[in-house]
Amino acid sequence: MIVYILGGFLGSGKTSLLMRLATMFSERKQKVAILVNESGEIGVDGATLKAQGYDAVELPSGCICCSLAGTLQSALKNITNDIDPDIIIIEPTGLALPHKVKDLVHNACIDEDRDVIIGIADIQRFKDLIKKKEEFFTRQMQGSDFILINKSDLAKDGEIEEATAWLNGRFPGKEVIPVSVKDGTNLDKVFEMMQ
Repeated sequence: MIVYILGGFLGSGKTSLLMRLATMFSERKQKVAILVNESGEIGVDGATLKAQGYDAVELPSGCICCSLAGTLQSALKNITNDIDPDIIIIEPTGLALPHKVKDLVHNACIDEDRDVIIGIADIQRFKDLIKKKEEFFTRQMQGSDFILINKSDLAKDGEIEEATAWLNGRFPGKEVIPVSVKDGTNLDKVFEMMQ
């Protein structure tokens, strides 16, 4: 069982990526369970995911790396026992720190084979984010196994290169991939990494 944790600020494209990943894993005949923690954000809720045929658990308002830590761990144990999925995808709120979520997954003792954190940055708001919330954004991305620069289809000239250079400088050794979750640009490369 592999656990994927999506990390990124509100509006970065976590929910859209979650849907793409769930579809891809399902097409590979893998059993997928999804944990979403919306905390009042507008996104895809558990009922919508269930209606589309996914095993989904929606955690109540609050942050799964803080006030809902116990709830997350209970949900993970229940999912493992009741569903026995090949893949669990966790979408925390845009205010969560994914490396803390990863620690909670480990502490839940669900016997996962691997935990992967996918960091997602929104190219349209990248400059504002690092100007106004650089410390938080850095902490949010620091545990990522790789980082996606989303909405590459909307980028202005030079923006992807600037963001990539900034991320490479801050997180040397982490692969940075420009993607468009909306139109599928470079998602084949991301899916290959998840074989």
